[in-house]
Formats: sequence, structure tokens, C-alpha cells
Amino acid sequence: MATVLGFDFGTARIGVAVGETEVGMAQPIQVIEGEANEPRFAAISKLIDEWRPQTLVVGLPVHIDGTEHEMTARARRFANQLGGRFRLPVQLVDERLTSAEAETMLAQAGHGWKSRKRHLDAVAAQRILQTWFETSNAHSGR
Repeated sequence: MATVLGFDFGTARIGVAVGETEVGMAQPIQVIEGEANEPRFAAISKLIDEWRPQTLVVGLPVHIDGTEHEMTARARRFANQLGGRFRLPVQLVDERLTSAEAETMLAQAGHGWKSRKRHLDAVAAQRILQTWFETSNAHSGR
């Protein structure tokens, strides 16, 4: 069994989710707010100390047709920084439509607009990590 942390990278917020390879299920845990790198990486360091993941998964934003854009390069840079700082393997996952899925999930669960906004990035990270579990053979039951 291995713990995995998933990240929905954004310039103002980073959503974080956690999951276990044995069960192949992800759950949202936190949204890290702010744009300054050091406080963001300090918060991530605390999560890594708490959860002790073996792998990190970062959502890779691309246009709906799969072409890259400015945020694609920024997410790649973030993934490289994670790997360099924490010496853990980092996997990239196509995150197309994960924010829309997260928005729908929160609305269906009865969250109002303010609550959806507060939780959206963590639920998007959950969708990213769940996609990784479903497509990477990380789930040992396969």
C-alpha cells in the first residue's frame, strides 16, 4: 500500500488530495492559498510530513483539444519543483474538465456558490488523483 498526494496547481490556490494505491480512491484534503512560493511549499512540506506519500501527482492543464498553454508550462515547473524539493517521483495527469467535474459534484452535494468556491480546488485535486488511479495501474486490485 502506498500513499499518493494529488495537486491541482493554480497561481492563487493549490488544491490537494490524498489517496491509497491499495483502494484506489482519492479524497480532497486542503486548499493552499496564496501566490508566494515559500509559504506554499512550507504548507506542502507539512502535508508530506503528515501523509508520507510515495508519489506525487500533478494535474497538467491543457486546452480541450490537448494543446498546451501558459498554465501547462507553469504546472510542469511546479511538478519539477516538487520533485526537486521533496525527492519524490512526480507524475503528470491530464486534467481536462476536472474543475468542471468538481463544480458539478459540489453543486450536486448541495454546496452553495461560496462553499463550492472554497472547496473547488481540493475536489479538482481529488478528480486528478482519481484519474491517475484509474489510468496508471497504481491500484493493486487490477
